[in-house]
Amino acid sequence: MDANAEQPDALSVEALSFRYPARPAPALSNVGFRLRAGESVLILGPSGSGKSTLALALNGLIPHAVEGEAHGRVLLRGMDTRTYPVARLSQEAGLMFQDPDAQFCCLTAEEEVAFGPENLCVPAEEVRARAHDALRTVGLWHLKDARIDHLSGGQKQRLAAACALAMHASVLICDEPTANLDPSGARELLATLARLGKHGTSLVIIEHRLDDVLRLVDSAVVLDAGGNLVAAGGIRDELAGRADELHSAGVWLPFATELGVRLRRIGCTVPELPLTIEEAVEMLPKPSGDLRLDLPTCPAPRGTELAVRVANLSFRYEDGTQALEDVSIEVFRGEFAAVIGPNGSGKSTLGLALFGALAPQRGTVEVCGKPVSKLTGAELRQCIGYVFQNPEHQFVADSVRAELAYGLERLGLSETEIERRVRAALDRFRLSGLETSHPYRLSQGQKRRLSVAAMLTGGQQVLVLDEPTFGQDRETAESLMGSIEELNAGGVTVLMVTHDMGLVARYAHRVVVLVGGRLVFTGSPRELFARPDLLEAAGLEPPPALVLSRALQARYGGYPDAITMSEHVHLLAATK
Repeated sequence: MDANAEQPDALSVEALSFRYPARPAPALSNVGFRLRAGESVLILGPSGSGKSTLALALNGLIPHAVEGEAHGRVLLRGMDTRTYPVARLSQEAGLMFQDPDAQFCCLTAEEEVAFGPENLCVPAEEVRARAHDALRTVGLWHLKDARIDHLSGGQKQRLAAACALAMHASVLICDEPTANLDPSGARELLATLARLGKHGTSLVIIEHRLDDVLRLVDSAVVLDAGGNLVAAGGIRDELAGRADELHSAGVWLPFATELGVRLRRIGCTVPELPLTIEEAVEMLPKPSGDLRLDLPTCPAPRGTELAVRVANLSFRYEDGTQALEDVSIEVFRGEFAAVIGPNGSGKSTLGLALFGALAPQRGTVEVCGKPVSKLTGAELRQCIGYVFQNPEHQFVADSVRAELAYGLERLGLSETEIERRVRAALDRFRLSGLETSHPYRLSQGQKRRLSVAAMLTGGQQVLVLDEPTFGQDRETAESLMGSIEELNAGGVTVLMVTHDMGLVARYAHRVVVLVGGRLVFTGSPRELFARPDLLEAAGLEPPPALVLSRALQARYGGYPDAITMSEHVHLLAATK
């Protein structure tokens, strides 16, 4: 007999529905699925489909701590979450929030990791051992005494993982666990989750970077835009078997699967859709015909006018962390530059310095031809727009409509023009129907769309975007990046901070790489991806498209270095 059959299910969700206050439509409707002990499930769905709401329900925060109207029930290892207190449920289910700041309550990293076990009255020596083991596991041991507010977004994400690991829960719920992690950090965290799974921990994973989690999960639960259950089943059945449906709904697919879908749609024969790069080599059409590829080069600047000039910039935080050291960068008007590097390399600090939120301790920062230090607040807002890594850090109004109108009102626009721009932003960024909602009550994906929309309406000459596609489904991410690309084509200079190498390959003209607060590379994406030594030193990885190119080269020879999906479609279309 299967040993798992003698144990209660890790999770049993039965006809679960939930509606937030003042929202006409429910966030979840009649959702049900089972997760057996030791199994892992992937939760899929477009942005705003209720994935994070479901995560809150699985460990009892809904209905105990989150206001709203709930129906149905969740059994956590046989315990009805409606009747057991959160303190008891938290011993069985650990939750990594999508926004790690929302779960922190202590001053330093070690104190935060120890907080959970301490509240379970775990003996002091064991608390210390658990905290130290968890910090080492996620690669934060060297920052155990660091203040949490001085950590980078990715380091905070690792800290949230350490907090969950220290609880020794039997079910671990991970809401976008790799969202703010560099590729190396994401790989390490997922390896940790894999080890936990092998030792019997049940995993519930909400994630957009599907290529990274495929080997972790056994099944998938698919939600639609209205929070309704579409399907629940094996990972191959739900991803490959429903690929066309999921693609049409705007849900992310593994790179190889989406490539297969796109090839089918232009008439190529793909009998079976692959899930992984290895499967793609076997299942996709054999490369043949004209494999020439006109490789794009880094476009020449549209002129000699500098939009951003950073000279010998250095910045050290109060705790002694050297965030930037002697960094010099020049970005010309109309360029699209990607700023990349490992967590803690100074990317967000550089963005804040450009926006005037941090004063350089040494060096100079100029935007639009003037030193940032000499621009008034109004002049700076007209010149440069900044989208924070955490959307909540920039919200100033109590409704979506007011948030979108805030910056426009300070530009002195007429009420008619403000209303026109607000309505256009609501439609473009799929925020219609949420006009009266408080920004803090939106889903994380909706918050990100609002933060970007509020900044793109202002007409600034320079935009700095810190992880602009964080928490977005494929359709919204592509729409958002399309809007940014249109602005760039119209002369707006873009600096995008990201860990997504696919975005870098597809959109960036030039890449700036920071490691340990120092500038180590500047050049085109293709030049960067041709430097495996530099990628390894910076904790970065090539985009999936290039990984597939190298696999096809090893199998067939003569295949070019395609770095985007569109380039692969162009090359393989010759086989249809």
